[in-house]
Amino acid sequence: MKAVAVDVNPATRAVVTGTEVYTREVGSRLEAAAPELRWRFFASRPRAGLGMDVMVIPFRRLWTQVRLPLALAAERPDLLFVPAHAIPFAWPGKALTVVHDLAFERHPDAYAAAERAYLQLTTRWAVMRCPLLITVSESTKADLVSAYGVRPERVRVVPLGATPPIAAAAPASRLAELGLNGSFVLQVGRIEKRKNQAAALAAVERLDGVTLAVAGPEKDPALAASLRASPRARVLGRVDQPTLELLYKRASAVVVPSLYEGFGLPVLEAMARGKVVVAAKASSLPEVGGDAALYFHDSADSEQLASVLKIALNDETLRTSLAKAARARAKKFTWDRTAAGVAEVVRELLS
Repeated sequence: MKAVAVDVNPATRAVVTGTEVYTREVGSRLEAAAPELRWRFFASRPRAGLGMDVMVIPFRRLWTQVRLPLALAAERPDLLFVPAHAIPFAWPGKALTVVHDLAFERHPDAYAAAERAYLQLTTRWAVMRCPLLITVSESTKADLVSAYGVRPERVRVVPLGATPPIAAAAPASRLAELGLNGSFVLQVGRIEKRKNQAAALAAVERLDGVTLAVAGPEKDPALAASLRASPRARVLGRVDQPTLELLYKRASAVVVPSLYEGFGLPVLEAMARGKVVVAAKASSLPEVGGDAALYFHDSADSEQLASVLKIALNDETLRTSLAKAARARAKKFTWDRTAAGVAEVVRELLS
């Protein structure tokens, strides 16, 4: 039986974004997707509820580059799979990783110099070390081919899955606690220039009686402060899952005006809940939304976004048809399908 080691360390982080969700959802399904393989999961810290039997090997610094390779040397797996992290430089064996996006190349000003240099270095290393690479969208595949000269036949596209709604949404009174007393448009994601919250707010300010609610960690304090300064915005920070479910449930629409996305998980999560989605026609977002979302073509044009939002909020016939189409499209994207796609690439490499 061939053995596959999996670095699931991102799934144990306290701050959960797309890559953390990906690592948890895919990692917890790999054994079922490929039971003929022996899977070994590694992390630097424990976390309950992951659905995996994780070998915790604590190490204070440089866990990926120092401690993980030592554990792999003892285990001697046939393949190392890295769902959302860097491949250790000291690992000499076969490796497979997932390239989620190349935002650090497309929007370098959003990254500190050291962070961008590290991302470039680890991506180049992955391109050198991995016979095959996984991307989460055709858009990211095209970026990888263009920016790093990867041959297209080395890249396998495996889309993400939709996390189904949970029944236990927070009580409706939670909205008042968050300052949301009327109609609101929801944006989910880190507060940073690439997510384009400034354009979303400018669009909402052109509409009557609507507030922008932004749920996600603050990466850009200056942008967060400018959002807070507007009476038409509510900066909610990170919210727990029941609160997020309530926000999705009560939002009049979900807006995803990002300048660039590797995939666009909020589009998929909103569609799974039957929400009207207004997204930028940029990077991977049309791949995810298909004909079940509304688009504006110029990410920097808040007036255009406002006009599309106005239609999304007021055309009841359109809202009904989009909600039906959104749910149907979201059903095509499941984490089981994602894990099966990853397992197929693993099998391809091991054969």
